[in-house]
Amino acid sequence: MPPPPADLRLLDGVRIVAFATFLIGPAAVQYLADMGADVIKIEEPSRGPHERHWAGAGTFVNGVSAFFLMSNRNMRSVAIDLKSDAGRAAALDLCAGADVVVSNFRPEVMTRLGLDYATLSARKPDLIYASASGFGVESPYRHLPGQDLILQSMTGLAAMTGPAGAPIAAGAAVVDQHAAALLAMGILAALHHRQATGEGQQLETTMVQAALDLQSEAYALHLNGAKLARPERTLATAYHEAPYGFYAVSDGYIALSMSPIARISEALGGPPELAPYLDPTTAFSQRQEIADALAPLLTRFTRDDLLALLREHGIWCAPVNDYAEALEDPIVEWLDPVAGFTHPQAGEVRVVKHPITYGTGSFAVRQVPAELGEHTREVLAEAGYTDERIDALAREGVVRVV
Repeated sequence: MPPPPADLRLLDGVRIVAFATFLIGPAAVQYLADMGADVIKIEEPSRGPHERHWAGAGTFVNGVSAFFLMSNRNMRSVAIDLKSDAGRAAALDLCAGADVVVSNFRPEVMTRLGLDYATLSARKPDLIYASASGFGVESPYRHLPGQDLILQSMTGLAAMTGPAGAPIAAGAAVVDQHAAALLAMGILAALHHRQATGEGQQLETTMVQAALDLQSEAYALHLNGAKLARPERTLATAYHEAPYGFYAVSDGYIALSMSPIARISEALGGPPELAPYLDPTTAFSQRQEIADALAPLLTRFTRDDLLALLREHGIWCAPVNDYAEALEDPIVEWLDPVAGFTHPQAGEVRVVKHPITYGTGSFAVRQVPAELGEHTREVLAEAGYTDERIDALAREGVVRVV
């Protein structure tokens, strides 16, 4: 049987105009662009948005931000000065031809620009208007910045991560990325609803909701009476039974997940140190004592030897990998999660690819992250603007054309 096609376009025919910056907005619409939607990203014309000029660890590939390269593929760049009347008029024209408008600007910005849902839906009633922000359009915190560490801090994630002591942040922008996925999911649901009913609608996700959603399990326990406290050492959460945590071995660390201590004891040959803890009813009430008794027994093993032994006994465990080790793990190699493309300035670029597989095909990198304003002329022409009018707007600094 031949392999499925390598350019799957499940959202072919859907047009999205995105006022998207930083991570949530670009990541959300990139999911949809990968799926085949025509995503038009509106960008500030003089320098472009933040993500073109910043990258974590100062990582620029031949002068191009790795952060930008990671979350701006398969979309078209239109550079418009939204502070000008002519620029706002052009943006309105583009929105009138869109199925979906996406914004993660601060809530008041789109209203000030006359690009809010009430204004746009009056012109196009079946429009889907999707927004993401730190705290919500109408919330008392709407004026505050929404940023990953801030939301991890405010929602308990940092306070409840790792062993007791100072707060610990997740090692990635988990709130941003989860909020992006939720926003994309909401847009897909709204598109399905519109197909069935003809109705457009406004939808919103917030970083605070995303951060709470990430912690649904812990909050369900807290809300229903659990007294949660971070463990002193070794254990990974406030609510799992032992041995759930990280344990040192002679050449690194392993993770032990949800497995009975009796089974672990059997795998280790029945050490007397574990004999008092074989009763499964003590796995939570004495979890710190169990972890403290178990930890010294594992340090004589190499990581690979211990993993092999534990897996033979059906014990849930894993190596603690750094990024280089993770990419060499057989399961990651099998998944082939890295996409490569050639960028005209950056050259060869490697990023994590679209995270879903489909039996009917796969998603291609159809458009590398675009040069600022690369598609301004093309998109405005599709909206009915003549070359003469586009050239005039460019001379006035209202748009940037390439």
